[in-house]
Amino acid sequence: MKTKKLVTTAMLLAFALILSLIQIIKLPFGGSVTLVSMLPVILIGYMYGIKYGLCSAFVYSILQMLVGFGTVSAFFLPGDSQMALTSAVLICVIDYVFAYSVLGLGGLFKNKIKNDTLAFCIGVTVCILLRYIMHIISGYIFFGAWAEWFFADSTGLSQIGALKGFCSWVMSNFGGKSLSLFYSVIYNGSYMLPELIITLLVSPVVTRILKKANIM
Repeated sequence: MKTKKLVTTAMLLAFALILSLIQIIKLPFGGSVTLVSMLPVILIGYMYGIKYGLCSAFVYSILQMLVGFGTVSAFFLPGDSQMALTSAVLICVIDYVFAYSVLGLGGLFKNKIKNDTLAFCIGVTVCILLRYIMHIISGYIFFGAWAEWFFADSTGLSQIGALKGFCSWVMSNFGGKSLSLFYSVIYNGSYMLPELIITLLVSPVVTRILKKANIM
């Protein structure tokens, strides 16, 4: 059983990593909508418990850093993206280690809600929202300086004609730290929320298949 557990976990992590490379939408400054890449990781926590899920998700966070080595290394090496060492390390911790490790909480509502599908879907929602919050925190602290450009510059969001009015409203009502926070919420939400919706649509189908196979 222990060997089966390890093999299943390794397969799910590998599957998650492959799915993360299938990007439906890719944003220019990081972040993308993938083909339910978080679902296999969340599933580990649901199947084998929170402690095991957190450990597995932590491993996945390291794998994600290795896959995104080009982006991560840019924060440390000389160039336009270079940051102070402390900031670069904290970005790795918040945007990768914390953001992906929380996906291990998929089993948070298992045996607390009788309906397995509902319990799993709520777990999926919590996990993805927690990851979203981690990215909001990181974006607010380390990338908030881009907020004014994002909303006010003609090469930013306002270049989309339908969003010019929205950008003007943002610049009229937000400033300083509040603008940085709003920017982080909007930017990270533009890929995290669609990913949440797609994952929730697929989750019931996955739970039915696994229940029929007596895996869940």
